[in-house]
Amino acid sequence: MKKTNRKNEILSAAIEVFAEIGYYRATTAKVAERASISQPYIFKFFSSKEELLLNALQLSWERIIKSFRKTVEITSADKLEWELIEAYEEILRSYKSEILLQMQSQTIPDDSIRTEMQRGGFREVNSLVVDAFKEANIENSEERAFLFLARGMLCNVSMALDMPELLHKKRGDK
Repeated sequence: MKKTNRKNEILSAAIEVFAEIGYYRATTAKVAERASISQPYIFKFFSSKEELLLNALQLSWERIIKSFRKTVEITSADKLEWELIEAYEEILRSYKSEILLQMQSQTIPDDSIRTEMQRGGFREVNSLVVDAFKEANIENSEERAFLFLARGMLCNVSMALDMPELLHKKRGDK
């Protein structure tokens, strides 16, 4: 258990450091300092800075996927889209650094990172949302899923730039 906690502490520190200064400027020494450990200790869990980033990305995508799956499981079809929006807004509030990490990772051309963003991230989230919308018999489900995901990207930009006026209005708002 202690080893798992240490690994999670390192991942949390890495997410913060990568989100704040970017992958290329980040060092394992900075991550170690943030985690209050020695730099060599990082390499007990991760063989390289790239592996550390890949694990951080996997964690960030798992949070979104888990949240969306739970929402899909407990939400009625007529409220599905709004509940998924609210679930994502909660992720933005609770895991801002993870979303910033994902945004930055979209621009990293390394094959392994690009693959993680594609396969482990966007494709799985896209499939989950499209399938949920189809299952809920939402009209034009693929187009609505596309718009939902595009709105999510706009939410990311809104959060990163501190421009809440870019966000959608909720039901009942004027």
